[in-house]
Amino acid sequence: MTTRAAGELLARLEPLGIRLDLADFRRLLAACGSPERRLATVVVGGTNGKGTVSALLDSMARSAGLRVGLYTSPHLERWEERIRIDGSEIPAADLGDRLDDVVRAAAQAELPLPTVFEALTAAALLHFVERPVDLAVLEVGMGGRLDATNVTNPLVTVVTRIALDHREWLGDDLAAIAREKAGIFRREVAAVVAQQEGEAGGALAAAADDAGAPLRRVTDEVVDLEAEWRGLAGHRVTLRTRRRDYRFELPLAGEHQIGNLATAVVAGEILGERFPELDRAAMERGVAAVRWPARLERIPLLRPPLDVLLDAAHNPDGCAALLRFLDRLGRSYVLLFGALADKDVEAMLPPLAAAAVGVVLTRPESARAREPESLLGFLRAGATASVEPTAAAALAAALRIAASGGVDLVVACGSIVVAGAIRRELGRLGAHVASEARGSSAEFP
Repeated sequence: MTTRAAGELLARLEPLGIRLDLADFRRLLAACGSPERRLATVVVGGTNGKGTVSALLDSMARSAGLRVGLYTSPHLERWEERIRIDGSEIPAADLGDRLDDVVRAAAQAELPLPTVFEALTAAALLHFVERPVDLAVLEVGMGGRLDATNVTNPLVTVVTRIALDHREWLGDDLAAIAREKAGIFRREVAAVVAQQEGEAGGALAAAADDAGAPLRRVTDEVVDLEAEWRGLAGHRVTLRTRRRDYRFELPLAGEHQIGNLATAVVAGEILGERFPELDRAAMERGVAAVRWPARLERIPLLRPPLDVLLDAAHNPDGCAALLRFLDRLGRSYVLLFGALADKDVEAMLPPLAAAAVGVVLTRPESARAREPESLLGFLRAGATASVEPTAAAALAAALRIAASGGVDLVVACGSIVVAGAIRRELGRLGAHVASEARGSSAEFP
């Protein structure tokens, strides 16, 4: 199947929206040959940090010489990003073929058409079986209990930091959301739980007890941790667990990434019981090599001389972490912001905008986008603000404001859709934004 045909197929499935019901999806996988039964997996859920922990585990396991499949969502720029083996995206033609297989299987089994996420999850599982991997790292899409990723028999499950998000689907408080996230726990399978706020920790502990899952709190397993903050370059981390000592060069910026690292280390040690080659040295190499774009990702420009900082913060907790980093960085910035309609922008936008010297509001490229004009009321009186309909226009406006105000930093956030669109626009204009080339730069007309 061609790339265009695959996109058209996904567009046809998109109106089906979100389906939190695993019954039909399990039947669909059976019609596809039950690929989920033939994989060794780790399942990573949570609200914020689950993609980063998945990327860390993938990089650690690959550094140990394992062949690793990685399934994450959403994507930044291309559907193919969601499905990787040993760091390489699934070829577009292969993605199309796998999606076609899934849709045909649904029709032959007289099942409803899968949603986009169900189809992609099934395609990932098929890809990981057909091009066999030693380990598949699966990032939960939303929730956990009824998420399409929750169909395997994992070696370990992980829940990262829980915060208020997707409340219309998962619940109105941290305890309710935690219970949904804990739906990935399995009897006699270690459940690694990151440090939590409020009632989330207790709810996860109770859920682990109910499921018969051995609880591994990161705060209990990590007995000592020291981190040297290196700004946009990340951190140098000394970490000691109950099992061993580590020295990490973590190239991911932001203090919240230290907690994600600790969570990945605890999960990695448990995976090491199955894969002895996943030892201290492999984990240290993997952390140093990890790349996770649009998480405080710096793209420097030569003309005008400034940095564009891309961040996927898309809920109040993520935006608060971003603001803490910017406060510590101490650089004036122009804010480029757009959000989806279901997000709590009243808690997200005002603190970031109040600290900015100028604000550009834009519309994410999504049917679920919030119109940027509706965000103007969240800005302080007299704020320098511009409303732009596209990523290209928003980036150009942000660069103009920065240049006129002598500012050397533009921060794009509010939605991963916005971060991805700005990243594409930077690439189109000539910036080399491959994740391996963190120090690259470009001139802009």
